[in-house]
Amino acid sequence: MEYIYAALLLHKLKQPVNEDNVKKVMSAAGGAPDEVRVKALVSALGEVNIDEALKNAAAAPISVAAAPSAGGVAPAQAAKPAEESKEEEKKEEQALEGLSSLFG
Repeated sequence: MEYIYAALLLHKLKQPVNEDNVKKVMSAAGGAPDEVRVKALVSALGEVNIDEALKNAAAAPISVAAAPSAGGVAPAQAAKPAEESKEEEKKEEQALEGLSSLFG
């Protein structure tokens, strides 16, 4: 994540996003730049119009209902009504009763 931040900072300051500059930003922030990650980042951003990507990201609002919660479950799914869970339990019990009648 810090590599992305370094690239965004360089872009904001109108500096070229290249390996040397990303390494300098990482070092100035007190981190030890990883050569492989720096090369991967610069390579991946080579054909990306950062201004356009930022505009598209800002134009796409995220609704609260569609975004997963911290637990990884959407809010609509997080709390099932008690009636639904009771119905599911009854169905499971009926299925188990059917199986037990087969095996005596």
